[in-house]
Amino acid sequence: MSEDEEELYRRLENPSRRSFLRLGLALPFLSASFLTPTSLLAASAVTPLKWSQPVRPTTKPKAPRLIVIDPGHGGHDPGAIGHSGTKEKHVALDIARHMARVLSKEEGITVKLTRDRDKFLSLKERVRIGRETHADMFFSIHADSAPNRRARGLSAYTLSEKASDKFASMLAEKENSADLIGGVELPSDDQDVADILCDLAARRTRNTAQRVKVGFIKGIGRRWRLLEEPMRAANFAVLRSPEVPAMLVETGFLSNKRDEALLSKKKSRHKIASLMAQEITFLLRSPLFG
Repeated sequence: MSEDEEELYRRLENPSRRSFLRLGLALPFLSASFLTPTSLLAASAVTPLKWSQPVRPTTKPKAPRLIVIDPGHGGHDPGAIGHSGTKEKHVALDIARHMARVLSKEEGITVKLTRDRDKFLSLKERVRIGRETHADMFFSIHADSAPNRRARGLSAYTLSEKASDKFASMLAEKENSADLIGGVELPSDDQDVADILCDLAARRTRNTAQRVKVGFIKGIGRRWRLLEEPMRAANFAVLRSPEVPAMLVETGFLSNKRDEALLSKKKSRHKIASLMAQEITFLLRSPLFG
């Protein structure tokens, strides 16, 4: 090492500076010869490096999600009637309306109600609305009467040609009779058509609905009472859409006095509506929907 280099090294007391100098002494362009005036002038003529802006990854914005909420029954079809006279059609409509209000505040989510007032809609008309709007998810809201009056709590149902159990089968039969109550005559081959639709339902659609049901129940179950075995399946007519994932939610059973007392209160209805809207929002933004 030359005397000039030793003098420069002694002046650099900072360890980081000494490391830098060692690097410079090891490289030709930082050697002692480079520190001469001639070398400095030559270095000044070197074209400086141009740093390009980093390429930012672009992501395609997700399309708005359309949710169809279907308040069960309506008009001259009251649905279930509780011990104190609470009607299912009013409970379902109020819950659905509040769900729509909460969901509509979320960015990227659009909501459509099959009915926004007390009117009758056939089951086929409800299915048609979901299909023609190309909904991302169809939720049918109910507060039915159960075969067992002790049954209470929220439960969710997806479409299946074969019911998961007798309880779900009886609920499906009851709900599927809504058109008869409403005065709509069903063709004699209606069951055959229903079976065909069930068989033709896209596997992806049914799988999506099944995954949503599982996630929905797990989320709601942390904050709301659930029916024993709350995830079930049956051949519900209102869920027979080959293109649209669909789920029927029983928010409780008006045949149970405690459930009726709960669902007859506006505050309780809006609470469960808000909880369901929160779970739906979470699920829509999950990998379930890409």
